[in-house]
Amino acid sequence: MSSLLEGVRVIDLTNVLAGPFCGFQLALLGAEVIKVEVPGAGDLARQFGMDPELSSKGMGTGFLAQNAGKKSITLNLKSPEGKEAFRRLVKTADVVLENFRPGVMDRLGCGYEALKEIKPDLVYCAVSGFGQDGPWRNKPAYDQIIQGLSGIMSVTGDDQSAPLRVGFPVCDTIGGLTAAFAVCAALFRRSVSGEGQFADVSLIESTLVTMGWAVANYLITGKKPKPSGNENITASPSGLFKTSHGEINISANTQDQFVTLCRLIGRPDLSADDRFSSRTARMANRATLKDEIEDALVEDTAEHWEERLNAEGVPSGRVMTVPDILKHPHIQERNFLRTLPRVPGIDRDITVSRSGFRLSGGDPTVDTPPPLLGQHNDEIFAELGFSQEEIEVLKGSAAR
Repeated sequence: MSSLLEGVRVIDLTNVLAGPFCGFQLALLGAEVIKVEVPGAGDLARQFGMDPELSSKGMGTGFLAQNAGKKSITLNLKSPEGKEAFRRLVKTADVVLENFRPGVMDRLGCGYEALKEIKPDLVYCAVSGFGQDGPWRNKPAYDQIIQGLSGIMSVTGDDQSAPLRVGFPVCDTIGGLTAAFAVCAALFRRSVSGEGQFADVSLIESTLVTMGWAVANYLITGKKPKPSGNENITASPSGLFKTSHGEINISANTQDQFVTLCRLIGRPDLSADDRFSSRTARMANRATLKDEIEDALVEDTAEHWEERLNAEGVPSGRVMTVPDILKHPHIQERNFLRTLPRVPGIDRDITVSRSGFRLSGGDPTVDTPPPLLGQHNDEIFAELGFSQEEIEVLKGSAAR
């Protein structure tokens, strides 16, 4: 079966993470994603990553992670030739994706109002830190800044460590997923009504949406969310526990689960103890209960307890490292990872993740590696009707 977005052409002007991650999700679904990069430099993420050799080649791990399946062309949107080529490209496109600061594309003469004159049904998605309007619209935004401003850091960690940064660029990633969702919804609407759409994606609002419980608890009860570390504030025992080897998350949220947990760890007396016999009592005596449980869990490993508890209906899972989970048979069997052989420019295999879902008609995937800077200039510009001489001018327009 064909991919869900087969036949959709996306012009991706984005840099670093949020926008490119959106473009990658669309590529996984079968869209043709043409990455428009600055001549001579390209996406800043080409220089990012923990492998200096790759970064020096303009294929840093930060770039490789979310640009497989795309094509790359170079255009200087400040030059007349670049603007003309871009407009010609937009006429063939369904989606334009950008993450410049608000107003930049308008000043270049390439904003939504200008582009919809030449492509009325265009879906235009602008990803920014704070949205296209409001007092903060021009405020610079990086993931950690959004983490701090959104309240994420205020509820991450415990009384001693908060505010604490989440260990990966969670806000950029959420923003990219939100943008992909907005684009797909707009494309569906266009298929029904023929109308184009301007999607204004804000990283801070996208992040707040995912903080549902913390935000809702404050809006509805007026109680300020607090950091709770590795504890689930809605139940006990529910959180992280130490074992003889490794840590384990246990969520004994119901009375039956708690009774079963006590039996399995050899402490049935805990469920009859007045301090722990009810849900309310357990939450009031959370720290004491945790100590009692950990005293029993120290008799075996996290992996042992995970298997034993899950087998009898007590949800649990050991804490794993990133290498551990990626090598796990479950992830391998689900074909979550895709290895692309002998990537041009670096002459080595790379492995990338696919989407977080599978489809009966064929799983989302990409077949081509992340592109070299400008790799598809000749192909795309020739398709747009430029002569070879004009193509060479476009390639050399960086200095203008």
